[in-house]
Amino acid sequence: MELPKETDAEKGAHGRWYGDACGTAFAMELVGERWSLLVVRELMLGGRRFSDIRAALPGISAKVLTERVASLEEAGVLVRRQLPPPGKAQVYELTQWGYAAEPLLQELGRWAAQSSAHDPTLPLSPVSLMLAMRTMVDKRRVGSVKGTIGFAIGEETFLAEPDHGTLPIRRGNLDSAHAVFTAPAAPVMAAGLYAGVPWADLERDAGLVISGNRALALQYAALFSLPPKIA
Repeated sequence: MELPKETDAEKGAHGRWYGDACGTAFAMELVGERWSLLVVRELMLGGRRFSDIRAALPGISAKVLTERVASLEEAGVLVRRQLPPPGKAQVYELTQWGYAAEPLLQELGRWAAQSSAHDPTLPLSPVSLMLAMRTMVDKRRVGSVKGTIGFAIGEETFLAEPDHGTLPIRRGNLDSAHAVFTAPAAPVMAAGLYAGVPWADLERDAGLVISGNRALALQYAALFSLPPKIA
């Protein structure tokens, strides 16, 4: 059965409007379409090419991704930028306002993780893993980790620099890292951080490698846990 289409009155100048002054309603108009918020998530650690975003979101089609980045650009959430030679590639980057959505992502993730239906073993992107760490870190203990932790997840590399109450994570070369987790994919790391799989098992069976200061790496890994289930 064909669903009824929205009338012109139900659509606003910026897309689907709820006709509601609540900021939450307007936020849903901006990022509530399927995939929109995940596109924002994938740009949260810096600009990406169209192909990079699509690779991180394998369920999205090129057509839908084109539509989503266009609507997010129109809304002022992201911008397109041409890289200088020799690359000349076009990348999508969040605006200052777009980056300000990270607390929204964190609180949604923390809220959803309290559901018994949440499955931390499902696929996730490297950026999603990094943001999950920033969300689920024990802020009371993060300052006790003294050192830089590196991550090589597939072909992407990141550096975490724990500080008192915060966990800055950025893309970067791993030469300055005191300890490094290397994994073929993000779910391998997530299995150790959130699903309770012993690190030794992941090293033996899943391709995980912990190099550098192992004690520091494991001290860092102990900073993370999912919230208790309440639903």
